[in-house]
Amino acid sequence: MTLVFTGICSHGPGITGRADLAPPELRDPFFAAYHAMRDALHAARPDAVVIVAAEHFANFFMNNMPSFAIGMADGYEGPIEDPEWLRIPHRRVRGDAALSQAIIAEVQQSVDIAYAEEWKFDHGIMVPLSFLDPDNKLTVIPANINCQGPPLAPLHRAWAFGEALRRAADAVPQRIALIATGGISHWPATPDSGRINEEWDREFLRRWAAGDKAALLDYTDAGTYAEAGQGGFEIRTLIAAAAAARGPGTVHFFSSIPIFSTGCFVATAEIA
Repeated sequence: MTLVFTGICSHGPGITGRADLAPPELRDPFFAAYHAMRDALHAARPDAVVIVAAEHFANFFMNNMPSFAIGMADGYEGPIEDPEWLRIPHRRVRGDAALSQAIIAEVQQSVDIAYAEEWKFDHGIMVPLSFLDPDNKLTVIPANINCQGPPLAPLHRAWAFGEALRRAADAVPQRIALIATGGISHWPATPDSGRINEEWDREFLRRWAAGDKAALLDYTDAGTYAEAGQGGFEIRTLIAAAAAARGPGTVHFFSSIPIFSTGCFVATAEIA
């Protein structure tokens, strides 16, 4: 039928695992923005939600690292991490293998992708789901962009992936939502963990909200690594969302929250 909703959000494990340690004046507005996006997402009445995330070596590793992958199962499980550490209970998430197959077939018309009938969700998907689907009612189709193991797909390929997902959403009879989740500046699992480049983050979100394709694709991996850390490579997921929506975006929340080890944001885009 059509794409009915597009949003982007942070997914750092500290968001749930260290929620009690965050300053309430920052944490509470962030969580409120997440909950407002939850309400808007459910109000769009999607039949399925494509979650474009950056998988963290939970399912794909250097012996087989696809640039792009989509899940094709009737169910998924997560979190793969310790639920007590992440503070998210283990759950089985409903999928739709037939719908996934239809989306994959359409995406393959322009983008080479892998597909997986087995997929364990890590924090990249489970943190957003804990806010956006606390009652475990949504049908989810996971999509992954390799943002961890270089060589990484060029940014214009992430844009093309988003365009292909939009075309696929418009081609199937179901109502499709798309949530992209990743980090902007962050340095996970390094001595710089907790560092956040707020100026870089705000400029990226400005370009994203403007839907400025040329400006979004102007980043280089070398520049991103220097200014935003290896976690900044996850802008690929957010760029894919901009390509899918085609319309301008609104940043509902952004703040530097060091205990969460990432710039924290919630934004939505108009479907053009």
